[in-house]
Amino acid sequence: MCHQSATVCLVKSPALAGAAGTPLVERLRLLPDPRRRRGVRHPFVAVLLVAASAVVAGARSYAAIGQWSANAPQHTLVRLGARAVGALSVRVAPSAATIRRVVGLVRPGSLADLAGAEPAGSDSVAVDGKTACGSRHGTSPAAHLLAAMTGDGRTVTQLQVPGRTNEIICFTALLEPYDLTGVTVTADALHTQRGHVRFLVEDKKAHYLLVVKANQPELHRRLRALPWKDVTARRYDREIGHSRRETRVTRALTVTGLGLDFPHAVQAARILRHRTDLTTGKCSRQTIYAITDLTSHQASPERLGQLARSQWTIENRPHFIRDTTFAEDASKIRTGHGPENMATLRNLAINTLRAAGHHNIAAGNRHTSYEPFTRPLDLLGIA
Repeated sequence: MCHQSATVCLVKSPALAGAAGTPLVERLRLLPDPRRRRGVRHPFVAVLLVAASAVVAGARSYAAIGQWSANAPQHTLVRLGARAVGALSVRVAPSAATIRRVVGLVRPGSLADLAGAEPAGSDSVAVDGKTACGSRHGTSPAAHLLAAMTGDGRTVTQLQVPGRTNEIICFTALLEPYDLTGVTVTADALHTQRGHVRFLVEDKKAHYLLVVKANQPELHRRLRALPWKDVTARRYDREIGHSRRETRVTRALTVTGLGLDFPHAVQAARILRHRTDLTTGKCSRQTIYAITDLTSHQASPERLGQLARSQWTIENRPHFIRDTTFAEDASKIRTGHGPENMATLRNLAINTLRAAGHHNIAAGNRHTSYEPFTRPLDLLGIA
């Protein structure tokens, strides 16, 4: 967990607007070098590119990144812009200690912005938090990261939640740098806040779909009291996977004029989920309420169900993949900004592999590892 002030932890990239659509190398050059000038030997961007390339190739730790760097051939180091020495301009790779120091010093909010996907034009963006369990050290809690992800599984950015606070104060800082015009932002019940809704609709010209639970007791009570049994606008979805059968029934109701007392609220949705474990036969049932500013012409029950599901998939895409493929929860990186910056590099690797057409990230990692000193650079667009 970040023990600095919230002002320091929530700093984002001031140059993000001019970086959209530019290659990764050019975007990283916008980052300020956090090192003291005295004793600096390796180019700042080259060290970051080494770390990014190694993670795309499957490296999970500083030691693995350092080993990849130490074994990188000259042609790879030239492409990465590594330090040249002597009359023959022999390229020297940064050591694991140098990589650890640089990654731990980089301002995490700016790196996440510049290494992430652009949300403009996306159908939806889901916001959710994840704790890097392995970063817990002694009495210091683990780093908790709030992230935004597009509907097609690309991470936009992330931000570490400052110590002694929660995700709520990070929501606007996370999304502020981006053009969200026409994008529907989804989030769990913690972010069902009036201030968040006004920020999205009035400032960012975006739409929202937010889950409502007991943290908004009066709103939740009023939603439960709506005449759901009389609603004819409904959608049934059925699927089988992961050893379970699930049926979802989504009902939508226009709530304009019903006095829900929530900014820009136009529709409410009730999603009833029936699950059957095909192994044990155990059945479960869950009812979820959500609220949105989308009209019935903009979002049918089918569309609302898809938006709600896109929120759930953020846990099954980058969060789950970072834990299983990159062993994030087992990582013992704890010092400086290392936990959040390594998470950003993992997000970059996932985005890059998805852009290359790899639906299975573990398989994409294996494919890249067969030519570890050329394929990662090609995927990252490093000439």
